[in-house]
Formats: sequence, structure tokens, C-alpha cells
Amino acid sequence: MIESIIANLCTWDVLLGLIIGIGAGMIIGIIPGLGGSIGCALLIPLSYAMEPTGAIAMMLALYTTSTYGGSFSAILLHTPGTAASAATSDDGYALTKQGRALEAIGWSTVSSCIGGVFSGFILLLISPPLARMAVQFNDPEKFFIALFGITIIGSLAGRDVIKGLISGLLGMMIGCVGMDEAMGAMRYVFGINDLTAGINTMPVLIGLFSIAQIMVMCENRSKVNTLLIDGDIPPLSGQFIPPFNQIWKQKWNILRSSVIGTLVGILPGAGANIGCWVSYNEAKRVSKNPLEFGKGSIDGIVASEAANNAVTGGAFVPLLTLSVPGSPVAAVVLSALLLQGLQPGNKLFTTQGGITYSIIIAFILSNILMGFFGALIVKHMAAIIKCPVSVLAPSIAVMSILGVYAMNLRMFHILLLLIFGMISFFMRKLDIPVAPMMLGHILGPMAEASFVRCITLAKGQNMFVYFCSRPICIIMMALIVLSLFAPVIGAAIGKMMEAAANRNLNKYEGGENA
Repeated sequence: MIESIIANLCTWDVLLGLIIGIGAGMIIGIIPGLGGSIGCALLIPLSYAMEPTGAIAMMLALYTTSTYGGSFSAILLHTPGTAASAATSDDGYALTKQGRALEAIGWSTVSSCIGGVFSGFILLLISPPLARMAVQFNDPEKFFIALFGITIIGSLAGRDVIKGLISGLLGMMIGCVGMDEAMGAMRYVFGINDLTAGINTMPVLIGLFSIAQIMVMCENRSKVNTLLIDGDIPPLSGQFIPPFNQIWKQKWNILRSSVIGTLVGILPGAGANIGCWVSYNEAKRVSKNPLEFGKGSIDGIVASEAANNAVTGGAFVPLLTLSVPGSPVAAVVLSALLLQGLQPGNKLFTTQGGITYSIIIAFILSNILMGFFGALIVKHMAAIIKCPVSVLAPSIAVMSILGVYAMNLRMFHILLLLIFGMISFFMRKLDIPVAPMMLGHILGPMAEASFVRCITLAKGQNMFVYFCSRPICIIMMALIVLSLFAPVIGAAIGKMMEAAANRNLNKYEGGENA
């Protein structure tokens, strides 16, 4: 196994994948409006021509680096490059106005690297035991796993669960196009021969995320091109890497935030934006100087950045072990895994263990290397952030169209790409989330195929009784119910935490006034 891991890591594909993933992730994270899901979608066609280890490592590197890259624009422009850096923007921009921008970016870099590495080791430690449990899963359990993944749509939908469910159902309907595996009948092809094999994941994926984003950028090009708040980014001077004794003083803050971020990442549907705010609020609660938060607090930057990068590793625990993608990026990575012939579950850690462990170790390495990349490009932030839409949008469009066409050399896929781009654009206009649609498209056919096989296995028995005769199915039913109410529970917990933080702040202010 060790020899296999070393052999997989010491290849040009892995080296090239890490370089592309880290470089592209940095740029995508820095430019507000883009994100890890768009970047990973653009890399899918390239990954298809690579070895599995290099392909998946490239995507994981892009995901974690784009999360870190969002802190640059948050600190320099008060405009988070990604939602995961929202908690960093107030404190980071306050330090920028004080002439301490490089110091803020340095703390972001150190915290992000440590948080990402921590989550990578957690992924390495707890994924194999969970995958061994998955070996007990048969078609009934797989059906409920897929159903559980579909119920996460409510968590990905944001505030409007109904719109999220509509999006998810549309995705499941798209997954039904083509030949019915059970009956051998054609469904929803409308006499179009190109639809008999179903709708390929690639044009759906890239259309929903990339093409729609191009349309949004072109529509709002005047706003995108005037992101700089004060006209210019102030000169970056000072010490980039904090002294070791200062890092040591932040050890408990970093550790606490990394643990919170990893746990939030493991929860399907939570996301880095939740992880960074939970960690930020917790750091503010235990801080001796809570009034500094929002005005240039190093503690706040450390807590937010350690947590949001720790989420990235935690997010892949349910994906690799149970095939449950808890975020849009994880859904894209699931597509890449399936394209590479890698089925999440026990097999991924046994017969394909050499590849899987190599990917996880490459993920840990990418979190270390992104710190070095950050140090190299920190002086050139202005040029990247000022990239005009007239250059950025056509570049993304060309990569999207060429990537989709290169997969199967079919013009029909380009047509599908444009159609789903338009659908996604109008969905965003109506404030309907896109991620549930992608999730429904992936998991709907999986749930259908497993359920059809369950009917055969039940041998005429009542399906509910059959499912209840299997303990794991009962547990999964409970998780599904919990998942359906997760948005309501999450909102209640958020209000409780906000009220607790306000009470703590009022007590502190009362003590100072006394």
C-alpha cells in the first residue's frame, strides 16, 4: 500500500494537478463572484484526460485554495471573493485602512494552511472506519443514502426551501431523460436520438455554474469593473509571515476554529460560510477584547480563516465514505470521481485504497503549498483583482465550450451547455438556487436504480416493512427526517448564538462603563 501511494504521488499528473489546482484556485478565489464550484466544473474536461490521483487532487487543491484566495479581496477590498471569507472582510479591511494589509494577509495564510492541514489529517483518520461500515450497505441502504443526499437540498437552498426543492426536482427530472434501466423504455426523449443515452453530466454541470456566471458578469460588468472601493489598493508593506511567538499565542484559537470548521464541514449542507461565522462568533465570545472584532481584530481573522479551510477537508468525509455530496463543490467532485471509475464507499478505501490515500495526502500537501503560492503572488494582487470582465468572461466561455466538446466531440453537448446556462441564468433571476438542481441530477438516477432493485429483493413484501427490517435503513430514515428539519434547526441555533454573543458583549460593555 505504501509503495502504491508513493508511486501515485510521484507522477507528473499529480505535480501538474497540484500546480494547476493551486494557481487556478487562487485566481478564482480572489476574483469576487467566482468560486470553487465554477473552477472545479471548468476542470472536469481536463481531469478526464488525467490519471485519477492527479485529477481529483487537482480539484481538491482548487477547492481549498479558492477558499483561501477569497480572503485577499475580503482584506484588500472589503469584498469577499467567496462566501467563506465574509467573516474576514470587516477585520481585514479595517487593518488595510490602518496600513497593515500584508499583516492581515499573512495571518490569513498561516491560519488557512493550518486549518486545511488539520482537516486533511481528520479526513485521513476517520474516513477508513466509516468506509468499512459502508461495506454493510446493500441496495436498500444505498437507496436511503441517495435519498438522504437529496434531502440535503433543503440545506443547500438557503432561506427559501420551497425554491430549493423545485430546483432539486427539476434536476431529478433531467436525470430521468433517456432509457429506463428497469423497463428498457425511452423516457422524455421527444424523438431526439441524441437524448436516448440520457443527458450527460458535463454540459449540465458547466452550463449551470460557468455559462450562467458569464451572463451575470456581462450583465453587471460596470459593477464588477468598479470593485475597488477607494480607487487603488494601498501599497503592501510590512511583515508577511507572523513571528512564531505570535502564532503560538493563537494556538488555541487556531485549534478551536479548525475543529469547528472540520465538524461543520462533515455536516452535509452546512458549508464554509457557516463554519467561518460559527468560529468567528465563538472566538468573539471567549475573547478578552470582543469590542475589537470588526475593527481590525487578528483573533477574528485567524478564527474565520482557520475554520473556512478546515471545512474543505471535512466536507469530503461524507462524500468519500457514503457518496453524499454536502456542497456544490462536493457534487462536482462526485461527478469527477464517477467519471474516473471511482465509486465512493468501502471499495474506495480497500481495492482502490492506493489511489484514495494518495488523493488525501495530495490534499494535505496542497494546503501547505498554497502558503508558498500566496507568498509569491501577494505583491501582484492588484493586477489579478482588476482583471476586466472583457477578458475574464470570454476566457471562461472558451474554456467551457472547448472542454464540453472535447469530452465526446458532439455539437449537441454544446447546445445543451448553452441551454442549461440560460436555465441557470433565469433561475438566478428568480432567486432559485442552482446547486440543488445539480445534486438532484446526480442522485436522482442513483436513488431510482436502487429502489427498483429493492422491489425485486423484497419479493412482494410490503416495502415499508422490508425497509424497517434493516437497522441501517431505520437509522437513515431518522437522519432523513433530521435533514428535512435542518434549515429550521440551524436558523434557531443561529438566533440563539447571536443572542448569546450580544449578551456577552453587553456584559463586557457594562463592566467597562462601571
